[in-house]
Formats: sequence, structure tokens, C-alpha cells
Amino acid sequence: MDLFFDLLRSVIYGVIEGITEWLPISSTGHMILAEQVLKFSFSAEFMEMFRVVIQLGAILAVVVMYFKKLWPFCVDNGRDSGLAKHVRWPVMRLWFKIIVACLPAAVLGLALDDWIDAHFYNSVVVAVMLIVYGIAFILIERRPRVPTTTKLSRITYRQALIVGAWQVLALIPGTSRSGSTIIGGLLCGMSRACASQFTFFLAIPVMAGASGLKLVKFLAGDGVFTVGEIGALLVGCIVAFVVSILAIRFLMDYVKKHTFTAFGWYRIALGIVVLGVWALQTFVLA
Repeated sequence: MDLFFDLLRSVIYGVIEGITEWLPISSTGHMILAEQVLKFSFSAEFMEMFRVVIQLGAILAVVVMYFKKLWPFCVDNGRDSGLAKHVRWPVMRLWFKIIVACLPAAVLGLALDDWIDAHFYNSVVVAVMLIVYGIAFILIERRPRVPTTTKLSRITYRQALIVGAWQVLALIPGTSRSGSTIIGGLLCGMSRACASQFTFFLAIPVMAGASGLKLVKFLAGDGVFTVGEIGALLVGCIVAFVVSILAIRFLMDYVKKHTFTAFGWYRIALGIVVLGVWALQTFVLA
């Protein structure tokens, strides 16, 4: 019976991950609230790894949906005329820009991963960052602006590096990786659709790296998967994959006609709720 409920909780976690990873509303903030009511029977070490590795399902959704835009190699069709003639160089240049944007977070993430978890993974920090970035979205969308970059192929290395710098701030829980990078993209002249798509593509190396790091640390710490844990992880990843496809399609359709203001107000409301839950647990139920 415990296994059944753990799998059911994994489904819910997968839904939360699939939605909140791509919408700029912070997956961590939602996870903190979910953890108040969804108590797994697994160890704390497994759950710390599970919350990150479940992102692999979300990553796969981006790869599947945008495979043609992401795969730089042409089909040979039987011709042997050298690799260079079968490379789509605009796609390769996009990948170079993705790598440039990922470098700051990759370096600092490796160095500060454990320290950030120990000092910043708490309800107060998450709530504050939810509210701060919610206000940022509202203020940015109120500022008159004309995007200078509306296509991925037009993104410059300077813009990629700026977005990468903003992605570093997403190491702080509650910031939202997608929220932080979208704000960075908007501030350096990208359209909403262009900033959103670039954010999706940045997620592939960043989230794959973070998931791999957590998995290695779990196994290196003498972590051993039980059958139930493997099942929960697979179910969570599969659900996150399916829900991510729906969430990405929704966001890309949404930004064609709307601003990010609604997400800003939602973040503020969620931050207040997270603070309220923390205060209740700390001062009333303690």
C-alpha cells in the first residue's frame, strides 16, 4: 500500500515539475508546498536526489519537441562528401551560444551546490525570491520596449552571456531558472517568444548536468535504489515529460498575445502563501 501511495505522489510531483519548470513561477516554491502534504516513505537522501533528477523527463520533452531545431547534422542520403557539408551551421552557432550562456551557472553550480542547499533551501528565501521576481516581471512588462531580437538565429554572444549571468541567480531557490533567464532575455532585447525558447534550450545542458551531479552524489554516498524508489523516479519522469509538452505549448501560445504580468502576480501570491505556511509552522504549531 505504501508503494501505491508513493507512486501516486510521484505522479503529482511529475505534474508539478512539468508545469513549473517551464512557466516562470518557481518549481521549488511549489515543491516546498507539496512536501507539506506529500510525505514519501523514502529516505531524505533519495528525496533530495529525486527532486532534481525528475527534471530529466522535462528535458526530454524539449528535445522531442524541438529536435529539428536542436539537431545540427543533416541526413547523408548516401553521399560521402565530408561532415562539414552535413552540418547545419546556424544550429551549431546556436549551440555555441547555449554553451556560453551555461558556463557561469555550470562553474558556480559545481562550486556552490552543497553550500546553496544548506543555506538557501528554506521557505523564507524561496518566498522572498518569489515575491522579488514577481515584482520584477510586473515592472519590466510596464516599461515600454521594442524587442530587437525576435529569432533565435539573431541572438548574439553578448546576449547569451547576459542571459547566462541571470541564470546564475537561479541557483537561489525560489528564483525560477526559467523566470530568471526570461527576465535576462527581455532586458537585453529579446522578444517574449525568443527569450522563452532560448530558456527551454538552455535547460538541456543545465538540468542534465544538475541531475547527473545529484545522481552521482547519491550513489557515491552509498545510496542504493530500492524497487519502489526506481518505480517512483520513472513514474515522476514520465509524467513530467507528458505535462512538460503541454506546458511548453501553452506558454508559447500564451506569449504571442500576452505579457508575463500575470505570472508576476501569481509569484507574489505564492510567495505570500509560502511565508504564511512557514510562519504557521514556526510560531503557531511549533
